[in-house]
Amino acid sequence: MAAALDPACPRCADGDVEQDPGAAAQKLTVALEQKPDDAEYYCQRAYAYILLQNYWDAVADAKKSLELNPNNATAFLRKGISEYHIKNYTCALESFKEGQKLDNVDTSFTIWIKRCEETLNTGSQTEMTTQQQTQPSKIKYDWYQTESQVIVTLMIKNAQKDDISVQFSEKELNALVRLPSGEDYNLNVVLLHSIVPEQSTFKVLSTKIEIKMKKPEAIRWEKLEGQGDSPKLKQYTSDSKHLYPSSSHYTKNWDKLVVEIKEEEKNEKLEGDAALNKLFQQIYSDGTDEVKRAMNKSFMESGGTVLSTNWSDVGKRKVDVNPPDDMEWKKF
Repeated sequence: MAAALDPACPRCADGDVEQDPGAAAQKLTVALEQKPDDAEYYCQRAYAYILLQNYWDAVADAKKSLELNPNNATAFLRKGISEYHIKNYTCALESFKEGQKLDNVDTSFTIWIKRCEETLNTGSQTEMTTQQQTQPSKIKYDWYQTESQVIVTLMIKNAQKDDISVQFSEKELNALVRLPSGEDYNLNVVLLHSIVPEQSTFKVLSTKIEIKMKKPEAIRWEKLEGQGDSPKLKQYTSDSKHLYPSSSHYTKNWDKLVVEIKEEEKNEKLEGDAALNKLFQQIYSDGTDEVKRAMNKSFMESGGTVLSTNWSDVGKRKVDVNPPDDMEWKKF
C-alpha cells in the first residue's frame, strides 16, 4: 500500500502529466529529493519522460519504481513502452508479459505484446537495428540558434508523430524517423556543447520536423557537432544579432557591411559638379544652425546663384541674384 500523501510532495495525476510533462518531471524530481523511496513518484516521472520522448530516463525510472514495488503493473507497462522505443524489443516484450500477469484486464498489454512479436518476427534485432540505421541520402537537415536554444530542422514531409523517436542526452541528439516510404532515417549527432535534455522538445510540421534543444547558458555555438572536446565558450552577445546562424560555411554581419559601404562612399573620389555638390553637402552637414540658415536664405533669395555661410551678412539683407559673368539671369 502506498505511503500517505505528503502535503509538501503532492502527487501528479496522469492528466497533469499529459498537460505539461516538462513541468511535471521537474515537480516530481523535487518530490523525489524529499522522498527518494517513493515508487509512485518514479512511475509518474517515467510517464512524463515518455511524453517528452526521453525514453532512456523513462526506462531507468520504471526500473527504480519496480525495485521499490515489484507488483506495479503500470510501471511494467511504462518500462515496456520505453524499451520498445529504444528498439529493445525483447526486453519490452518481457516487460509487457510480466505486467499482464499482474493486470490481465488492461488491453494495453495485449496490444503491445502483439506489436513486439510482429516486430521480432520480421527478423533478428541485430538485422533490424542495422536496417533502421540506414540513412536515405536525400534527407537534408539544417540548424540555427537563438540565445536560449539550438534548433535542428529535418526536411521530411508528412511524417507522423507516432513514427518519430527523438532522444536527448547531455551532449547527444538521436532522431529516428519512419519515412512515408517505409524506410528509416536515423540522425545521431554528438553535440559541440551540453544541452538540457528535459527542456528539449520537437515539433512535427507538414513540411519538416523541428527539434529544439535548450541551452544551459547563453553561449554561441560555432558549429553543431563536437568531437567530445571542450571548446572555448563564447558568450552570446548583441553584436551577433544580425548574424544568421546556419550550417553554411560563412555568415554576414550586416551592421559591419553598412559601415563599410558608408566608408567607401565617404572616400569615393568625385569630379566636376558631383565633387562640388558633395562639398556643399558636407559643409551643410557639419555647419552650425547659423551656417545652415545662411546657406538656405542666400540660395533661395538669389535663385540658386549665391551660396553664403555668413549669417551676419545675409541675415541683414535680401540676397540679390548674382549669376556668373558669362551667364545671364532670366526670370520666368
